[in-house]
Amino acid sequence: MLTILLVFLITFTISILLAPFVIRMAKKVGARQEILQYVTAHQSKQGTPTMGGLIFILPIIAVSLAFAGGQVSIMYVALGTFFGYALLGFLDDFIKVHTHKNLGLRAYQKIIGQFGIAIIISIYVYNNTDIGSVLYLPWGQWDLSWGIIPLIIFVFLAMTNSANLTDGLDGLAGWTSFVMLVGLTVIVGITQQNYLDNGGGQALAQQLYNLQILGSAGAGGLLAFLAFNSFPAKIFMGDTGSLALGGLITCLAVFSRQTMILPIICFVFVVSAVSVVIQVLHFKRTKKRIFLMAPLHHHFEKKGVNETKVVAIYIIVTIIASVISVMLVL
Repeated sequence: MLTILLVFLITFTISILLAPFVIRMAKKVGARQEILQYVTAHQSKQGTPTMGGLIFILPIIAVSLAFAGGQVSIMYVALGTFFGYALLGFLDDFIKVHTHKNLGLRAYQKIIGQFGIAIIISIYVYNNTDIGSVLYLPWGQWDLSWGIIPLIIFVFLAMTNSANLTDGLDGLAGWTSFVMLVGLTVIVGITQQNYLDNGGGQALAQQLYNLQILGSAGAGGLLAFLAFNSFPAKIFMGDTGSLALGGLITCLAVFSRQTMILPIICFVFVVSAVSVVIQVLHFKRTKKRIFLMAPLHHHFEKKGVNETKVVAIYIIVTIIASVISVMLVL
């Protein structure tokens, strides 16, 4: 437990020291956010530095590698997934910065990248005897056999895109992801203890412990970033950060066999994605909109709810969802 806390503090410290340098470099190279014209409430944020995900991505990887021990293969794959999604997001951000437009990778290009990573991870999960096709549920276990492959692909696509869609207000994706990471770190710890209590071996227990280190590093690095991203934001995480966070959160759940907890603990991510799907489908059918703007957090803004209040509500909902998730795992 002390090591987990130490990892959190060290990652927080490195990230908070790194942040001013990243902000200066982002300004120097012209990595500034282009705001879409129809998001009128955010036009004052035009030119805010972006690619701020680098503030927490690099320290998370470094500290996790420094503190991991014993059986580390699952954590290595999780870090590789985290970095892979970060790289995809970085490419998207780089194109936006280079063209000075809020249009990076084309939608199909981004999906192909996300899909490719998800396929690799799903096959790895299916063939890994420590994870495999078994899912933990509050009332027992569920062996999906080969069905785990399409499920994992869907989950990674859904969570990374949902995290990306939630990144629309200062601190929104960051604070909710922070709560999720804390909750999932606790859940992985409970899963490890349950495994040991049922006579499980030390090898997998060590793998689960390393996932806790990764979750703690994630929370520490993200909290430091939030010191600069909360309203008014000095820097945005960009797709570099949001896609990476979606990948990290999903890895913690999937690799501990707690995949089915994701719709609960990531409830606000789900709401963001579902609100966009509903809006698009309804508009194509009727040429009318259900929400004033999607994702849902922009609808609340259009209704006159203050940005910081929307973020606060989302944080509270995520805390409640995390507590429910921990209780279900217990």
